[in-house]
Amino acid sequence: MMAPRPRSSRGSGEQLRGEIIDAAMVLLAEHDSADAVSVRAVAEAVGVTPPAIYLHFADKEALLDSVCGRYFERLDVALGDAEDQHEHPLDRTLAMGMTYVRFALDNPAVYRFAFGNPGDDGTPMVDEALQTTAFGRLAGAVGSLVDLGWFPPGPPGHDDVSVLQMAMQMWTVAHGVASLMIAKPALPWGDDLQVAESVLRAACLGNALLPAVGEKADGADFVAFVRDTRAAHREHAE
Repeated sequence: MMAPRPRSSRGSGEQLRGEIIDAAMVLLAEHDSADAVSVRAVAEAVGVTPPAIYLHFADKEALLDSVCGRYFERLDVALGDAEDQHEHPLDRTLAMGMTYVRFALDNPAVYRFAFGNPGDDGTPMVDEALQTTAFGRLAGAVGSLVDLGWFPPGPPGHDDVSVLQMAMQMWTVAHGVASLMIAKPALPWGDDLQVAESVLRAACLGNALLPAVGEKADGADFVAFVRDTRAAHREHAE
Protein backbone atom coordinates (compact mmCIF):
# COMPACT_ATOMS: atom_id res chain seq x y z
CA MET A 1 0.00 0.00 0.00
CA MET A 2 1.25 3.47 -0.84
CA ALA A 3 2.62 5.39 2.12
CA PRO A 4 0.62 8.60 2.66
CA ARG A 5 2.42 11.79 1.74
CA PRO A 6 2.79 14.35 4.54
CA ARG A 7 0.29 17.20 4.28
CA SER A 8 1.72 19.92 2.04
CA SER A 9 2.45 23.30 3.51
CA ARG A 10 0.90 26.44 2.10
CA GLY A 11 2.55 27.55 -1.14
CA SER A 12 4.03 24.13 -1.95
CA GLY A 13 1.80 23.50 -4.95
CA GLU A 14 4.50 24.34 -7.48
CA GLN A 15 6.91 22.00 -5.72
CA LEU A 16 4.41 19.17 -5.94
CA ARG A 17 3.77 19.96 -9.59
CA GLY A 18 7.50 19.68 -10.26
CA GLU A 19 7.68 16.37 -8.42
CA ILE A 20 4.82 15.03 -10.51
CA ILE A 21 6.57 15.99 -13.75
CA ASP A 22 9.85 14.48 -12.55
CA ALA A 23 8.11 11.23 -11.58
CA ALA A 24 6.46 11.02 -14.99
CA MET A 25 9.86 11.56 -16.66
CA VAL A 26 11.35 8.74 -14.60
CA LEU A 27 8.52 6.37 -15.51
CA LEU A 28 8.85 7.26 -19.18
CA ALA A 29 12.61 6.69 -19.04
CA GLU A 30 12.36 3.40 -17.13
CA HIS A 31 9.68 1.84 -19.32
CA ASP A 32 10.44 3.64 -22.59
CA SER A 33 6.73 3.96 -23.17
CA ALA A 34 4.14 6.64 -22.54
CA ASP A 35 1.70 3.85 -21.69
CA ALA A 36 3.56 3.38 -18.40
CA VAL A 37 2.94 6.98 -17.43
CA SER A 38 -0.55 6.54 -16.04
CA VAL A 39 -1.99 9.00 -13.55
CA ARG A 40 -2.21 6.23 -10.97
CA ALA A 41 1.43 5.18 -11.47
CA VAL A 42 2.64 8.76 -11.19
CA ALA A 43 0.55 9.34 -8.09
CA GLU A 44 1.99 6.23 -6.47
CA ALA A 45 5.54 7.31 -7.32
CA VAL A 46 5.02 10.75 -5.80
CA GLY A 47 3.08 9.51 -2.77
CA VAL A 48 -0.23 11.21 -3.43
CA THR A 49 -3.68 10.10 -4.55
CA PRO A 50 -4.71 10.33 -8.23
CA PRO A 51 -7.08 13.25 -7.58
CA ALA A 52 -4.06 15.28 -6.43
CA ILE A 53 -2.57 14.89 -9.91
CA TYR A 54 -5.70 16.34 -11.49
CA LEU A 55 -5.34 19.46 -9.38
CA HIS A 56 -2.27 20.27 -11.48
CA PHE A 57 -2.96 18.56 -14.82
CA ALA A 58 -6.22 18.18 -16.71
CA ASP A 59 -5.29 14.70 -17.91
CA LYS A 60 -2.40 12.41 -18.79
CA GLU A 61 -1.80 14.20 -22.09
CA ALA A 62 -1.36 17.53 -20.32
CA LEU A 63 1.13 15.90 -17.95
CA LEU A 64 3.11 14.45 -20.84
CA ASP A 65 3.14 17.86 -22.50
CA SER A 66 4.74 19.23 -19.35
CA VAL A 67 7.27 16.39 -19.40
CA CYS A 68 8.34 17.53 -22.86
CA GLY A 69 8.46 21.11 -21.69
CA ARG A 70 10.71 20.10 -18.80
CA TYR A 71 12.99 18.27 -21.26
CA PHE A 72 13.40 21.39 -23.38
CA GLU A 73 14.01 23.52 -20.28
CA ARG A 74 16.82 21.23 -19.12
CA LEU A 75 18.23 21.06 -22.63
CA ASP A 76 18.33 24.85 -22.66
CA VAL A 77 20.29 24.88 -19.41
CA ALA A 78 22.79 22.36 -20.81
CA LEU A 79 23.18 24.38 -24.02
CA GLY A 80 23.64 27.54 -21.99
CA ASP A 81 26.45 25.91 -20.02
CA ALA A 82 28.15 24.82 -23.26
CA GLU A 83 27.70 28.30 -24.71
CA ASP A 84 29.29 29.96 -21.68
CA GLN A 85 32.40 27.80 -21.87
CA HIS A 86 33.56 29.04 -25.28
CA GLU A 87 34.36 32.50 -26.60
CA HIS A 88 34.66 31.84 -30.33
CA PRO A 89 31.30 31.51 -32.13
CA LEU A 90 32.43 28.42 -34.04
CA ASP A 91 33.55 26.67 -30.85
CA ARG A 92 30.25 27.62 -29.23
CA THR A 93 28.24 26.25 -32.13
CA LEU A 94 30.10 22.94 -32.16
CA ALA A 95 29.93 22.61 -28.37
CA MET A 96 26.19 23.24 -28.40
CA GLY A 97 25.69 20.68 -31.16
CA MET A 98 27.63 18.06 -29.20
CA THR A 99 25.71 18.95 -26.04
CA TYR A 100 22.46 18.45 -27.91
CA VAL A 101 23.57 14.98 -28.99
CA ARG A 102 24.82 14.00 -25.53
CA PHE A 103 21.64 15.25 -23.86
CA ALA A 104 19.54 13.17 -26.24
CA LEU A 105 21.65 10.07 -25.57
CA ASP A 106 21.30 10.62 -21.83
CA ASN A 107 17.50 10.92 -22.13
CA PRO A 108 16.55 8.70 -25.08
CA ALA A 109 12.99 7.83 -24.07
CA VAL A 110 11.96 11.42 -23.38
CA TYR A 111 13.81 12.58 -26.50
CA ARG A 112 11.93 10.12 -28.72
CA PHE A 113 8.61 11.00 -27.16
CA ALA A 114 9.14 14.75 -27.35
CA PHE A 115 9.87 14.64 -31.07
CA GLY A 116 7.64 11.77 -32.08
CA ASN A 117 4.30 12.62 -30.52
CA PRO A 118 1.84 15.48 -30.92
CA GLY A 119 0.75 17.59 -28.00
CA ASP A 120 -2.77 17.45 -26.59
CA ASP A 121 -3.82 20.18 -29.05
CA GLY A 122 -2.49 18.20 -32.00
CA THR A 123 0.55 20.45 -32.49
CA PRO A 124 3.69 18.42 -33.19
CA MET A 125 6.26 18.65 -30.42
CA VAL A 126 8.86 19.53 -33.02
CA ASP A 127 6.94 22.79 -33.59
CA GLU A 128 7.21 23.55 -29.90
CA ALA A 129 10.94 22.83 -30.08
CA LEU A 130 11.32 25.61 -32.64
CA GLN A 131 9.82 28.02 -30.12
CA THR A 132 12.09 27.07 -27.22
CA THR A 133 14.96 29.09 -25.87
CA ALA A 134 17.21 26.13 -26.70
CA PHE A 135 16.67 26.59 -30.44
CA GLY A 136 17.03 30.33 -29.98
CA ARG A 137 20.48 29.77 -28.52
CA LEU A 138 21.53 27.76 -31.56
CA ALA A 139 20.17 30.42 -33.89
CA GLY A 140 22.11 33.04 -31.91
CA ALA A 141 25.35 31.09 -32.31
CA VAL A 142 24.77 30.78 -36.05
CA GLY A 143 24.02 34.50 -36.22
CA SER A 144 27.38 35.17 -34.56
CA LEU A 145 29.08 33.12 -37.27
CA VAL A 146 27.35 35.26 -39.89
CA ASP A 147 28.56 38.41 -38.11
CA LEU A 148 32.05 36.94 -38.03
CA GLY A 149 31.95 36.33 -41.76
CA TRP A 150 32.23 32.54 -41.40
CA PHE A 151 28.75 32.04 -42.83
CA PRO A 152 27.59 34.28 -45.69
CA PRO A 153 24.87 36.85 -44.93
CA GLY A 154 21.48 36.46 -46.52
CA PRO A 155 20.06 38.71 -49.22
CA PRO A 156 19.55 42.35 -48.18
CA GLY A 157 16.67 42.57 -45.77
CA HIS A 158 16.52 38.80 -45.27
CA ASP A 159 19.37 38.16 -42.82
CA ASP A 160 16.99 36.74 -40.21
CA VAL A 161 15.64 34.21 -42.70
CA SER A 162 19.17 33.16 -43.68
CA VAL A 163 20.19 32.69 -40.05
CA LEU A 164 17.04 30.68 -39.34
CA GLN A 165 17.68 28.41 -42.31
CA MET A 166 21.30 27.75 -41.31
CA ALA A 167 20.27 27.17 -37.70
CA MET A 168 17.73 24.64 -38.94
CA GLN A 169 20.47 22.94 -40.95
CA MET A 170 22.66 22.61 -37.86
CA TRP A 171 19.70 21.39 -35.82
CA THR A 172 18.89 18.86 -38.55
CA VAL A 173 22.42 17.50 -38.36
CA ALA A 174 22.53 17.30 -34.56
CA HIS A 175 19.01 15.88 -34.36
CA GLY A 176 19.67 13.35 -37.10
CA VAL A 177 22.91 12.13 -35.53
CA ALA A 178 21.28 11.85 -32.10
CA SER A 179 18.27 9.98 -33.46
CA LEU A 180 20.41 7.52 -35.41
CA MET A 181 22.73 6.90 -32.47
CA ILE A 182 19.75 6.12 -30.27
CA ALA A 183 18.14 3.88 -32.88
CA LYS A 184 21.38 2.11 -33.88
CA PRO A 185 23.69 2.11 -30.84
CA ALA A 186 25.67 -0.89 -32.12
CA LEU A 187 27.13 1.03 -35.07
CA PRO A 188 30.80 2.11 -34.72
CA TRP A 189 30.24 5.67 -33.53
CA GLY A 190 33.80 6.00 -32.20
CA ASP A 191 35.12 6.95 -28.79
CA ASP A 192 33.62 10.04 -27.17
CA LEU A 193 31.17 10.59 -30.05
CA GLN A 194 33.90 11.02 -32.66
CA VAL A 195 31.52 10.48 -35.57
CA ALA A 196 29.02 12.98 -34.23
CA GLU A 197 31.69 15.64 -33.83
CA SER A 198 33.08 14.99 -37.31
CA VAL A 199 29.62 15.35 -38.85
CA LEU A 200 28.95 18.60 -37.00
CA ARG A 201 32.33 20.01 -38.03
CA ALA A 202 31.68 19.02 -41.64
CA ALA A 203 28.32 20.79 -41.56
CA CYS A 204 29.91 24.00 -40.25
CA LEU A 205 32.71 23.81 -42.82
CA GLY A 206 30.35 23.02 -45.68
CA ASN A 207 28.14 26.02 -44.98
CA ALA A 208 31.21 28.24 -44.90
CA LEU A 209 32.71 26.93 -48.16
CA LEU A 210 29.59 26.42 -50.26
CA PRO A 211 29.46 30.05 -51.48
CA ALA A 212 33.07 29.74 -52.67
CA VAL A 213 32.29 26.58 -54.63
CA GLY A 214 28.91 27.75 -55.86
CA GLU A 215 25.38 27.04 -54.69
CA LYS A 216 24.71 24.95 -57.83
CA ALA A 217 28.12 23.29 -58.06
CA ASP A 218 28.23 19.74 -59.40
CA GLY A 219 30.62 16.92 -58.63
CA ALA A 220 33.30 18.13 -61.02
CA ASP A 221 33.19 21.61 -59.51
CA PHE A 222 33.69 20.22 -56.03
CA VAL A 223 36.57 17.98 -57.12
CA ALA A 224 38.32 20.95 -58.76
CA PHE A 225 37.76 23.11 -55.70
CA VAL A 226 39.13 20.50 -53.29
CA ARG A 227 42.13 19.79 -55.56
CA ASP A 228 43.01 23.48 -55.87
CA THR A 229 42.54 24.09 -52.14
CA ARG A 230 44.78 21.17 -51.21
CA ALA A 231 47.44 22.31 -53.66
CA ALA A 232 47.37 25.82 -52.20
CA HIS A 233 47.64 24.36 -48.71
CA ARG A 234 50.68 22.28 -49.67
CA GLU A 235 52.38 25.34 -51.22
CA HIS A 236 51.69 27.35 -48.09
CA ALA A 237 53.06 24.57 -45.86
CA GLU A 238 56.29 24.43 -47.88
